[in-house]
Amino acid sequence: MDARDSAPATASGVGDFTGRKVLITGGLGFIGSNLAIRLVEQGADVLLVDSLIPDYGGNLFNIEPIKGRVRVNIADVRDISGMNYLVRGQDYLFNLAGQVSHIDSMNDPYTDLEINCRAQLSILEACRHNNPGIKVVFASTRQVYGAPTYLPVDENHLLRPVDVNGINKMAGEWYHILYDHVYGIRAVSLRLTNTYGPRLLMKHNRQGFVAWFIRQAMDNQEIQIFGDGQQVRDMNYVDDVVDALLLAAAWDGANGGIFNLGNSPPVSLLQFVERLIQVCREHGMSEARYRLMPFPPEKKRIDIGHYYADYQKIRTVLGWEPKVPLEEGLRRTVQYYLQYRNHYWSPT
Repeated sequence: MDARDSAPATASGVGDFTGRKVLITGGLGFIGSNLAIRLVEQGADVLLVDSLIPDYGGNLFNIEPIKGRVRVNIADVRDISGMNYLVRGQDYLFNLAGQVSHIDSMNDPYTDLEINCRAQLSILEACRHNNPGIKVVFASTRQVYGAPTYLPVDENHLLRPVDVNGINKMAGEWYHILYDHVYGIRAVSLRLTNTYGPRLLMKHNRQGFVAWFIRQAMDNQEIQIFGDGQQVRDMNYVDDVVDALLLAAAWDGANGGIFNLGNSPPVSLLQFVERLIQVCREHGMSEARYRLMPFPPEKKRIDIGHYYADYQKIRTVLGWEPKVPLEEGLRRTVQYYLQYRNHYWSPT
């Protein structure tokens, strides 16, 4: 029996990837690059695939700490022949490539469909025909739930997305689960919530409020909070998300499963901004402020209201739970951008 069949963690805490061949799609993006750094530190042989599409988050500087220790292939996951080649010989595939902007998905639904739905099917077909023994971890999203009917949201909650992005991510997720059940392509899906930390895309505000609020606070600007600021969210620091991805890959007992990520206690947007401003003040940025604003109609139509996850399932099955408190995570994030701002603030 493979050791991965018996326990989700080894002495390293999240599995042993020494010498393993690992492919990360979206590998130059926020989560992909942080995952790559961890895997290289563990001795994995890592191949990063990224399209470097402007505004999507790919940034070569993200892998500066491991430059020369990782292979990079600039390719688009929509390229079927390319993916047929790239999956060969890999032990693991962390499938993180995607279009993540909810606003962009409404303005350009066909591109979102191509990347988040059709390309996911192509990736799985590439695995089925060229490397059926690969293990696949898919990065899904809380957006598949839409506006919750109860809190906290567990994995049995009805799926009713409120935007095109949520619909396509839901389809991409279920392709992975289907291919696990029908074709034996070992796959697991993690439904991520608001993730923050070093290497976030900071150039624009179309990929969620977290990065943009951080940028505005660090620029001593006024942060505009839509609504009354009482909307509740859960936040995960990126290192905790990387832990979850590695645990899901390391243990085959998770195959075919879907797991929420989350954190407790959740915080309101107002609480998040107040803590962020306090952290910025600790680092000499004292002029940031906030103001409550009415929702723009295009954002109100796809707002989900309150959301926070029940992550008991992943805690029970994989032993995962978040470790980095919000204030500490914000400090690490602000300190990173204070040092490397020029690599993230400049326009494309």
